[in-house]
Parts: sequence; C-alpha cells; structure tokens
Amino acid sequence: MKEFELAFPLRHTPTEADLTAAAARALGISPAKVSTVKILRRSLDARGEILYRYRVAATAMGEAPIEDYKLPDYKNVSAAEPVIVVGSGPAGMFAALRLLMEGKKPVILERGVDVHARKTDIAALSTAGRVNPDSNYCFGEGGAGTFSDGKLFTRSNKRGDIREVLHQLVAFGADPSILVDAHPHIGSDKLPLIVENIRKGIVEHGGEYHFGARVEDLHPVEGPGKRQWKVVCAGGLTFTASAVILATGHSSRDLYRLFAEKGWALEAKGFALGVRAEHPQSLINRIRYHGKYQPDMPAAEYALVTQAQGRGVFSFCMCPGGILVPSVSAPGEVVLNGMSNSQRNSKWANAGIVCSVEPGDVPEYDKYGIFGLLEFQEAVERKMYAFSDSIQAPAQRMMDFCRKALSASLPATSYHPGAVSAPLHELLPDFVYTRLREAFPAFSRQMKGYYTNDALLLACESRTSSPVRIPRDPESMESLSCPGLYPCGEGAGYAGGIVSSAIDGILAASAIARTASR
Repeated sequence: MKEFELAFPLRHTPTEADLTAAAARALGISPAKVSTVKILRRSLDARGEILYRYRVAATAMGEAPIEDYKLPDYKNVSAAEPVIVVGSGPAGMFAALRLLMEGKKPVILERGVDVHARKTDIAALSTAGRVNPDSNYCFGEGGAGTFSDGKLFTRSNKRGDIREVLHQLVAFGADPSILVDAHPHIGSDKLPLIVENIRKGIVEHGGEYHFGARVEDLHPVEGPGKRQWKVVCAGGLTFTASAVILATGHSSRDLYRLFAEKGWALEAKGFALGVRAEHPQSLINRIRYHGKYQPDMPAAEYALVTQAQGRGVFSFCMCPGGILVPSVSAPGEVVLNGMSNSQRNSKWANAGIVCSVEPGDVPEYDKYGIFGLLEFQEAVERKMYAFSDSIQAPAQRMMDFCRKALSASLPATSYHPGAVSAPLHELLPDFVYTRLREAFPAFSRQMKGYYTNDALLLACESRTSSPVRIPRDPESMESLSCPGLYPCGEGAGYAGGIVSSAIDGILAASAIARTASR
C-alpha cells in the first residue's frame, strides 16, 4: 500500500478515474493494475488557489486490498448484567454503545428530557429567559454537544480509535463526509435525529433509557458476590449495579458537591474564561480566503492562539455561519456558547476568546478549597446577570473594549435574548481583561482585519471545561475513592468536546468489561 497526496480545485469532486490515474502514477504502474484506492482525508487549503487536498491510499494487483473499517456487532443484552450510565451526552451514549458490544446492559439515567422535548425548554430559555435546570443547552438527551455545531475535530487520537466514534455516527445518520474531512462537523439541525437514532438502537438491543432521572445520591450496598452501587434519583427512583459510569457533563456542579459531602476524592483543575467574539461571517470569509471568497465556498473558520502575560489566550469552539445561545444551567447567570447548523449559513461567525485560569490565580477564593475556581466561575456568571438583570448579554465593541470605552451603540447580534452595552473591561476579572486586551491586536497580525469595532464581544464564555476533576485510576478508570464508579468525559475533567468525550466513554465501558472478565 502507498499513501500520497492530491489536490483538486474546490468545485471539482475527484472521480474514480481521477483517483485511479493518480494511484497508477504514484505506484508506477498502469491504471489497469491498480487494485484499490481510498480517500483517507480531505482538507481545505486557502493559502493560494482555493483547493481541496486529499490524502489517498492505493494498492496494486497482488497486494492485500485496503480493508474498510468494520464496527463490532451490538449484542442483545436484555438479560445481561446492567451497568448504570449517568448522563446521555457523548460520553454516556458511546459508553452505552460499547457496553452493547461487550454484552452488558446499559441503563442510562438522564436528568433532562428527550432530545425533541428539550427543544421546547430551549425555546423558552431563548425567548422568555425561563431556565429549566434539568433541560437546557447543557442538560438533556445528547448533552451540550447536541446544540453546539457538532464539531468532531479532536487531537486525542492517541487515547482511542476515533473511527469507532465517526463510523457509529454515520451508522446512525451522519453524512459519510465526516469520515474523511479534516475538520468534520454535523450541525445542530442534524444532531437531534442522530441522537434519537442512537437511543432507539440502544433500546432495540435491550438497553434502557430513563428521563427525568436526576441523580441525588450514590452509596455502596452489599450485593451477592460483590459490592453494588445504589443510585437514587429525584422522586425516589432507585437503580442498583456493580458498575456506574458517571458521564454527567462539565456543568454537573451538584455531582461535585455530592462527592465533597461524602469525602470522596476531588481536585481543582484549570479552565478558561473570556468572551464570545462575533464578527460578520463575510469579514471572516474575506480574511481567510484572501478576498477570493465565492458564495458556494464553505464558511471560513479560524483558530487563534497567542501568549499574553505568560498565559495562553486562544479561540475556542469557533462556529462559522453560526449563532450565539444562552448556555446557562441555573437561574441568575449569563453564559454564552455558539452553535451552527449543517449549512453554516448564518451571517455571523463567533468563537470563544478565552484565557487560561489556573488554581492560585484567584487567591481570594482559596477559602473554598478545591471549589475555589468553581466558585469563581459561578461568581463571574452571576455578575454578568446582575448587570443586565436578565440573560441578555453584557456586550462591547472589540476596539472599545481594548480602549476601555463604553460602546455608544452595538452592532446586530445573533444572540436571541439580546445584548446590552456594558463596560466589560470593568465586569471581567482584571487579569482576564488585560490578557484579552493584549491578545486582540495580536490576533489581527495573524488575521489582518480581525481587530475591528465591527466585532462584538459578549460575556461571558465560561463553560470551556470543568474547574473540578474527579481523579481516577489510569488503568481501571475507577474513582480513586470509590471502586465501581467510573468518572469519564468532560464532567470528570478528562475530555473536551464531542469526540474526546465519546472516546473516554468507550474507554470506561471497555475497562468495565476487562474487570468483569477477570
């Protein structure tokens, strides 16, 4: 087998004849002697002529053919040993699918509602500011990733096989292009049906789903042959199993406090805090395509990073052709996130612009111990709400922000609850503000035109990751305090994004299967 690269103009989709001819040249044989050709990766190159670059593998006659990836079979687990999975976001869903492969019965407990009923609560949040703490952009079937563009790019490929995640998404309805695109995404208009199909597949193979099952207590009980865990949900509903996967998401503050009450191991970890920066998508297209953008080209993306005062400042969860949404999970806070539909066709581009916050950065919160950064995160979110007295976002034009000038007017925004002019240079913690102020002009040196007063900054972007980690054994993946509890995904502090969370859920399910086989 030989791998090689090809480039084609943006509007030319390579045909089988194109690929065979290129493979013959790469292998040094005639086209008739080419056995198999497979596109491995496709990436957009806008550095000069706008091209798609393809990474291709080919074999000649007589060589072993390139085998397609094949997912392991799901087993019928109706009568199998149960494993409780708390949370139905990416970590929980893919843990459950792996449990089916391993012959174990996933019993999924989701504090929110199903993905379609969830849309009603999200609409009430965006239009009327009514927050359902169990059903919002963070909680509910599919987790936070369902309404956040569905980006599938990750750098965590050393931790697990990304193909298992992508191929399962395709099996449940995602476009097969995600298997080859360098920066794949699905879109928040497509994800709900895929999430529903995953649930149906799990139930059809004997798994269970329970909605409105917010976990309120966990405690060990003696069971036949080995210790069991009793999981108590709101309303008194209880479940018992020898293994419990905790896939609760980065906003599961109640779970951290439950662990603390019981004296179980927790540790503080850094997170990132800042604003959402919203530009006209036409401006980002002009910059990234060097003035060559055409309407049928993909909406341009960007990724930015710089150092400011010895700390990283970077773009996070960039949404081309996207909108801003209220990512709050409790009344009295303002938190923003971005999302895009599959076509990425809104007239705005947005991204979190955030700086790293580490334990020790806010000594005034040291009195809260391991919850210092969690309390700090909550305080910033409440401060933004107090300013606007609603989930309207405090906002400021980008150059005004850096000049410490209140914006006399604000540009139109995709954020449906609306924005109110605010002195973000005063509302944000000073060490966050000074780093952002230094970063924005620096970003314009990377993307000329990025630093502009046509860009709107809205606060705050604070749910980049959890500021608390549930430490676990690296081999068994069990909580250091509680054998039989398997913390995973963003809520446990071990992942960031859809794919890395899914992989972590798969690893947890695989660890349970290994333990059971001993």
